[in-house]
Amino acid sequence: RQGKGERIRYFFQNKARSSGGRKRIAFAEGEEQKIIRAAYQIQEEGIATPVLIGRQSVIEEQLKQLSFDYKPAIVDPNSFEKLDAYARALYELRQRKGMTMVDAAKNIRDANILGSMMVKMGDADAFVSGLTFDYPEVIRPALQIHHTAPGLARAAGVYIMIVEEKVFLFTDATVNIDPSAEDLADIAILAADYARKIELDPHVAFLSFSNFGSTPHPLSTKVSKAVQIVKSRRPDLLVDGEMQADTAVEPSIVEERYPFSAVKDANVLVFPSLESANIAYKLLARLGNAKAIGPILLGVGAPVHVLQTGDDVNAIVQIASVAVMDAMGR
Repeated sequence: RQGKGERIRYFFQNKARSSGGRKRIAFAEGEEQKIIRAAYQIQEEGIATPVLIGRQSVIEEQLKQLSFDYKPAIVDPNSFEKLDAYARALYELRQRKGMTMVDAAKNIRDANILGSMMVKMGDADAFVSGLTFDYPEVIRPALQIHHTAPGLARAAGVYIMIVEEKVFLFTDATVNIDPSAEDLADIAILAADYARKIELDPHVAFLSFSNFGSTPHPLSTKVSKAVQIVKSRRPDLLVDGEMQADTAVEPSIVEERYPFSAVKDANVLVFPSLESANIAYKLLARLGNAKAIGPILLGVGAPVHVLQTGDDVNAIVQIASVAVMDAMGR
């Protein structure tokens, strides 16, 4: 019998396979053995068609070391025939943001810029990076090139946290460091809509150190304001707060003390800041033996997704499946 974590993992992979493996995923770190091993698995399992960014000679040497009978598509920044056209397109995108043509010709060789531009120029359907890069190195160029999705003011990151047989979405642990009430409302809506995409019925709790006004403070008031914004903008969503974390996930607390709450047993947890979300998901994964899937970027104008530094091959395949599912939905 599969555990919840395996079922979620196979949900993404099965969705991705339904594309027939035709979606092209560009990988920034194509010279890394983990990426090559993941790419081989992705190709073999019909999840997608990988495109490895890197020096062709290095990738071919790595393939020899791995004894793989595999000839992946490779984009070598030193010999890519479309590099000049890409540089011109990058310049046109960024010329009013201080970028010169000389800058564009130099920057286009950066794997994170090149990969995002491959999606922009139609030579890839999705882009994945982050095994050896910090988040900002991936996210910043992605937002500069693709901006946020139409109608959205910001992007956000969500982690799927599997705790025993329960699934939670934690947001935002990736993009917005100190969100305003309006930002939190946007983040919550992005996460709730994503929950529906993965067939989870969202019950959204806005977290704080206060329960429904019990500790008045500008920080808890900000969260309470965010709740009201979401309720007015999206009356279809089950949303409440501000509330403490145990109140959010323990139904008996709501039943005994806060029966008026629209949410009990929440599964989408909106944290008041990036630091609180980041600390919570990492502690839960390390000390609570929870399984974390992510980060999953929401609200970006193209399918760009970020690996965690040092991810294993299974995690890379997982994020690639998320990227394919994202590309299929656009």
